[in-house]
Amino acid sequence: MPVTSPDSAPLLHATVASLLPHREPLRISAWAHERRWSVRGADRLQGLPLVDGRTDDLGKVARAARAWHDGAVLEDVRRAAPFVRLTGRFEVPDHDPARLTESEWQGMRQEASELEYDWQAAYQALIEAAYAEPALRALYPFTSHWALRFSATTRPGLTTVGPCLTAGSDGRYGVGRGFVTADLGLFTTAREAAALAVRLLPTGLGPTALGG
Repeated sequence: MPVTSPDSAPLLHATVASLLPHREPLRISAWAHERRWSVRGADRLQGLPLVDGRTDDLGKVARAARAWHDGAVLEDVRRAAPFVRLTGRFEVPDHDPARLTESEWQGMRQEASELEYDWQAAYQALIEAAYAEPALRALYPFTSHWALRFSATTRPGLTTVGPCLTAGSDGRYGVGRGFVTADLGLFTTAREAAALAVRLLPTGLGPTALGG
């Protein structure tokens, strides 16, 4: 299979293209001070990771690269190389906005469940409370510095709508107009914050559209 490395660092980075046009080439990186490699495979439209992982076995990296190159489904990439982690997102070759939205919610929920920070439970509760609201679930979710926001369009061109939701280290949940503010209210439960977000959504929102 074709492997490409940059001239500037041929022993540290490589990419392996896929036969599937909606996949970006698998990115392989060698660690500089430890015998270890990491991989990252993303979709071409949004550039978001579908698989990633790290291992000290170069043979396993080769098996992951072969499966990615040959167009194996994501679960089979992991079977070929068990160190590979599925991010929760799934492939949407036809770029259907509703499916892209569903995929991003799935990836965000998995990410929240796997965090190892002290406030993981609060952040996960916020994600799940927003997902439980049909009006919010229909929008494309995105985060910045662990603040939850919503878009009427998918990546690569987001159109922000509604308020910004945050989970504080004190166990309270904020709703604000701007980024990481709580000028619209502080609540003791994520469900209350999500309910207010629904009430603050603009009227006339249609189905999520493809961004860009």
